[in-house]
Amino acid sequence: MEELRAYLEQVFCIELLSAVLSNPRDREKAFKGRIRPVLKKGNLVYQFEIFKGKQVFHENLEAKAAVDRACEWMEHFRQMQIDTKSERASVLISKKGKVTINRKKVTRPDQGKQDLSHNREKQYILKEGMDIPFLRDLGVMTQEGKIVRSRFDKFRQINRFLEFIEDVLPKLPKDREITILDFGCGKSYLTFAMYYFLHEMRGYEVRMVGLDLKEDVIEHCNALAEKYGYDHLHFLTGDIAQYEGMTKVDMVVTLHACDTATDYALAKAVSWGADVILSVPCCQHELNRQIENDILSPVLSYGLLKERMAALVTDGLRAEYLKKEGYDTQILEFIDMEPTPKNILIRAV
Repeated sequence: MEELRAYLEQVFCIELLSAVLSNPRDREKAFKGRIRPVLKKGNLVYQFEIFKGKQVFHENLEAKAAVDRACEWMEHFRQMQIDTKSERASVLISKKGKVTINRKKVTRPDQGKQDLSHNREKQYILKEGMDIPFLRDLGVMTQEGKIVRSRFDKFRQINRFLEFIEDVLPKLPKDREITILDFGCGKSYLTFAMYYFLHEMRGYEVRMVGLDLKEDVIEHCNALAEKYGYDHLHFLTGDIAQYEGMTKVDMVVTLHACDTATDYALAKAVSWGADVILSVPCCQHELNRQIENDILSPVLSYGLLKERMAALVTDGLRAEYLKKEGYDTQILEFIDMEPTPKNILIRAV
């Protein structure tokens, strides 16, 4: 910890803007912490905000004592994000206590200009400039926290999905660990985003499993989860239809699970009594192969129209199935159609 102490002694002065402690070793002690400089009766002190259960504890300390306290708390956390006037740093502590400090120089705009642009920007849950490791490693953010221009649609899609997650939080228990399954997780942008949002930002105890058929993708995602210290996030190789690894699940998510894979996922969710189901279907070939109607035959002779009609009818039938199983079901627009025409989300709670 001497390396960490030496670094904190440098930045715990007028340079520090904020610090966030996350990824706790024991959530009973605390699940999150924040540090920020404040002026108290004209004196500069550092306010510690420690989150324990449903309570928040505050403590104001001068610089030397603040460094000592920060080092004490980092015995209980694996990660600290530090923002100063001249740099952004990420402190990572391994299970064996090895300290790694990654520092990046930044140029911060004038505060007045920041406020003006902030008022004009959409208020995303995950914001540009935040230090979000998985968005960097998955190519959505640069090392400086800027959104990669070609991946901005993916950035918007992730945030839009998190808005749906935020809406259903009242349906999820807060007094115990919740179990979430992501069927057809692919490269797992949304899986990592859900875990980060629920666990790191909202303080939920989460056990999450991502399932996909591509072994190389699953291996890569497991390596990233281990790298971030996400001990309760795991990825498995397997077929949705054959998966039998759970008996009770709180939330089931499917994003672009192809054709009947979505239907298998919905049936599994119902059989587990999932409290929340969020599904963005993909291709719907099953009904497209079967749909026939004498009156509509002139319209159905156009392949594109038949494909879209089959997709809408399929999703309507899925929603009705969930409704008959006792769910309050809605069909909502996931995201606008410019980046992807697959923009329907089925929400069942």
